[in-house]
Amino acid sequence: MTLQDDSTAYLAWPSGATQQRLRWHSEAGNAPPKRVQEADDQIPADTAYKLACEGTGLLWRGDFQNARLLLQALGRRVDRARERAQAKSRDKPAADTPAQAFHHHRQMQAQRARILGMLLIPLEAGFSIPLRRAPDVQAACQEAYGADLAGTAFAVSLRELQGLIGAHEWRKKGVEIGALGGRIHPYYGVFSPVRGEYVDLVAQAPLPSTTLAFDIGVGTGVLSAVLARRGVRKVVATDMDARALDCARENLQALGVLGQVELQQTDLFPPGRAPLIVCNPPWLPARPSSPIEHAVYDPDSRMLLGFLNGLAQHLEPQGEGWLIMSDFAEHLGLRAPGMLADAIAAAGLEVVARHDIKPRHGKAADREDPLFAARSKETTSLWRLRARA
Repeated sequence: MTLQDDSTAYLAWPSGATQQRLRWHSEAGNAPPKRVQEADDQIPADTAYKLACEGTGLLWRGDFQNARLLLQALGRRVDRARERAQAKSRDKPAADTPAQAFHHHRQMQAQRARILGMLLIPLEAGFSIPLRRAPDVQAACQEAYGADLAGTAFAVSLRELQGLIGAHEWRKKGVEIGALGGRIHPYYGVFSPVRGEYVDLVAQAPLPSTTLAFDIGVGTGVLSAVLARRGVRKVVATDMDARALDCARENLQALGVLGQVELQQTDLFPPGRAPLIVCNPPWLPARPSSPIEHAVYDPDSRMLLGFLNGLAQHLEPQGEGWLIMSDFAEHLGLRAPGMLADAIAAAGLEVVARHDIKPRHGKAADREDPLFAARSKETTSLWRLRARA
């Protein structure tokens, strides 16, 4: 059973003769399972899989490492069910368009996430896990959840908790950025610059000025850092996400360029004009299924069109706007081939030049990837734009 107390959700379930209650939290914004029962090391994987498919949350009371093994077993069962469905579909004529294949792929991902998200882990105040052989997750939880949840007990999905732990390790290790000769350390929920080709485009395009630049959607701060290292004396960087601004501040400080960057929490443009305005919006015009996906999906191309339509009035005369975009959406059939050029013209802009680069990430060459046909054709571009005279 799920209980709602103002804006806080709770899990409720029978335990012996009593009714138990525990706060629920999901960084992805997922609703709590409507039904919950306790589970431990004795539950067979097939039983757990059946319950999870039916929407029953399994609040784990056994050994933590056995919970991890059960999650892997659930994943294998989900994958086998998907493979059986795919085998049946191979007997039918191929009718999926690239867009249909994309939406089907996302549906499968969402279904997998929903089923695996039914295995739940309790956390006590202070982010400790009251289970045998449980790891110390205090630092990972503190980074993702902050102080608001530190003083209360709550439950999360094991799948999300593993994501937090992985993000914590990425944050410690960082991502090597060749153009910076250093590392960027992404926070949980902030888009990581693992696709370095777009960073290289910004590092190599000719600068129209080194006096001032705006960085719209700063994220980890990687592009602001590149501009500062290239000699831009002041960068005004914006983002709506407070977590992204904190992440950018820490990275810029570590790279020694924070003194050149002013961070502002605002939507799109800061006040004033600049001779260079850079934006790397989400590349896919689809609806995110969780808050964390906002860095990848841009519903109705809101950020893209907002940047283009506001660019002319924020550029200094002869200034340039740099739009970093992939054409992956076009190859998926999510965006019409001429849409971007039409939007640029409709915003009163013209193209000064375009610099292209092919992706280098592993999926671009992975023929087993369901979206390989589109990925193999992808090009990432830096569009240099200016206001039409």
